Amino acid sequence: MFGGIEAGGTKFVCAVGSSPEDLVTQHFPTTTPAETIARAAEFFAGYKELRSIGLASFGPLDLNPASKTFGHIINTPKTAWRNFDFAGEVARTTKLPVTIDTDVNGAALAEARWGAARGLDTFVYITVGTGIGGGGLVNGKVMHGLLHPEMGHLRVPHDRDDDAYAGCCPFHGDCLEGLASGPALHARWGRAPETLPSEHPAWDLQAHYLALGIQNIICTLSPQRVILGGGVMQRAELFIAIRKKVQVLLNGYVTSSALLSGIDAYIVPPALGDRTGVLGALALARDLATA
Repeated sequence: MFGGIEAGGTKFVCAVGSSPEDLVTQHFPTTTPAETIARAAEFFAGYKELRSIGLASFGPLDLNPASKTFGHIINTPKTAWRNFDFAGEVARTTKLPVTIDTDVNGAALAEARWGAARGLDTFVYITVGTGIGGGGLVNGKVMHGLLHPEMGHLRVPHDRDDDAYAGCCPFHGDCLEGLASGPALHARWGRAPETLPSEHPAWDLQAHYLALGIQNIICTLSPQRVILGGGVMQRAELFIAIRKKVQVLLNGYVTSSALLSGIDAYIVPPALGDRTGVLGALALARDLATA
């Protein structure tokens, strides 16, 4: 048995199990680090046979094993969690081996193992919700580097005559996250995204921005598939619009059948649904224990 934590800015999801078939979960609000980790440790204490715990976390994170602050959440807007030793504190509290990666890298790992990316070695997972994040695998390995990918902070064209909204990113204003995250939708239109009807102009603009970001990612990383998850992506019609706009933006330049006749199977939702993130944490724990 393995443990996993999908650590979100508003909610923690804790799980134990070995695969999607035997998963047991519990979730609770993200409050202070001390209170939230104590609740997680209490959950895991009921399972004495755990071998390790994986953390799929919001960030930014320090993922350099040689760094003195490895496993820390660094300059997050959530001030209580800024510069917090997340991995170290979970390890100290549970007395179990702990590994950590971004929530989107974790989700990508889960989709590669059990979901929509099985059989692929180079693909991208993007979540569109409270923020926008992206991760994935390249040649079978999770993307890292200086820190980790920050696909939500790509700069995309912003025509202020068509869209006067300035963007909500506290660092970049009108980056992809600043223009197309859930909070951006809410601020621009004055309503929660889930209350906007399908025919509302919000969705055509949303598809436009996401297609711009995806086109950049396709041209940069050449992924075999793009998986779009997160709360904003719960509308099937949004996928249809994004696929069409990506084809228009690429204009036939990338001559792969996956982007022409096969785009319905190229830009897809996660096969694991809303369990993708926590199953990613479980996959991280499995890999740590079997390394």
